[in-house]
Amino acid sequence: MSRRTNRRQFIQQTGLAGLGFWVAGGLTRTFSRSPNEKLNIAGIGVGGKGSSDIDQAGKLGNVVALCDIDDKTLDKKAEKFPNAKKYNDFRKMFDEMGKSIDAVTVSTPDHTHAVAAMMAIKLGKHVYCQKPLTHTVREARELRLAARKYHVCTQMGNQGSAENKLREAIEVVQAGAIGPVTEVHVWTNRPIWPQAPKLTKRPAPKPVPPHVHWDLWLGPAPERPYADGYHPFSWRGFWDFGTGALGDMACHTANMAFRALKLGSPASVSAENGEINPETYPGWATITFQFPARGEMPPVKFVWYEGHRDGKKNLPPKELLHGENPPGSGSLLVGAKGILYSPNDYGANYVLLPRKNFEGYKPPQPTLPRNGRGDLGMKEEWVRAILENKPEIAYSNFDIAGLLTETILLGNVAMRAGKKLEWDAENMKFPNSPEAEQFLHFEYRKGWML
Repeated sequence: MSRRTNRRQFIQQTGLAGLGFWVAGGLTRTFSRSPNEKLNIAGIGVGGKGSSDIDQAGKLGNVVALCDIDDKTLDKKAEKFPNAKKYNDFRKMFDEMGKSIDAVTVSTPDHTHAVAAMMAIKLGKHVYCQKPLTHTVREARELRLAARKYHVCTQMGNQGSAENKLREAIEVVQAGAIGPVTEVHVWTNRPIWPQAPKLTKRPAPKPVPPHVHWDLWLGPAPERPYADGYHPFSWRGFWDFGTGALGDMACHTANMAFRALKLGSPASVSAENGEINPETYPGWATITFQFPARGEMPPVKFVWYEGHRDGKKNLPPKELLHGENPPGSGSLLVGAKGILYSPNDYGANYVLLPRKNFEGYKPPQPTLPRNGRGDLGMKEEWVRAILENKPEIAYSNFDIAGLLTETILLGNVAMRAGKKLEWDAENMKFPNSPEAEQFLHFEYRKGWML
């Protein structure tokens, strides 16, 4: 611990080269770094999004370990990082290399996010975890609390958080440009993977490919045979592995509204949706969250739209768009004076509606730090937070990301419950429907734990 502490103090003093952030008031801070003093980073899940995550993290530190359940994926990434030790099981990686690792990226399927991230946190490792932060509501709560307890620096990979226009939109709303906001509408182009109504049954079992470690892929999830259609992508539509369209995209598309309105935990959540089956998420859903007043901010009705309903894309009321042609994903914040409309997956740009009412509008002076470097910028903020020992520098740290994920995933619980749920956030209870609490978490397989 003494060696690691001294090394951390040294790189805090020397700073971090190449990380510059424009902040409110025009102050530019830059960081320099000794070429021999870097964070030691491990990548857990290095295919798909995990490939770019560890590549970007590797620009800011030493990649010392790579972990993936797919040998082909693992070997391919090892070509880029030949000095990194290879693992299929992150538990073994931590057992053997825990003292040599400072930080990890977690980019696995949703159902293994929490177990990997929590193991790292409890060992004092800093964590960058892909969205959604977790598979279940309870996991999101536990990770948020653990990050505080172990004082590690964290970041969730909803990269729109780094965009300057997202941060500006938050300032615009909080400055009162559109007046008090009482409604939010958010929609997505997901699902883009197999699920209901086309897929409602478990795929037929197949032999496990020799390069896939299936038991490790399952992780804490209930045991089932391997089949085509799970690894590497289509797991998203299955209850046991993914979080559906809501979990996949709301941490992106609802992020700006959640922050701008300081939404926190809802008082209730209800869902209209297509037919529920035991295997996959439904073909469409409209989910309504009711948020109480927050200080001077009024109560908010927040509505999420996904899939196709009655053969048409599920969208908000047309009149709210004031003639705008909605893209595949976007959001609307409806205030007393106007509407802030973001035609973007990430809330990364916006216009004020009706346009004629806001001609010549100038946003307020910035109050939030600016980044503007997208996905790489998220890693830069995370590393800067680590080196300065200030978890709050990472704009999507688990304090905010954990609460966002916890709140969003309540929508999936409401789908399965089939009724409006009153939410006691402090105690994690549904006072009007305690039987729905079974959907807040699931029992892990033996050998896996938080």
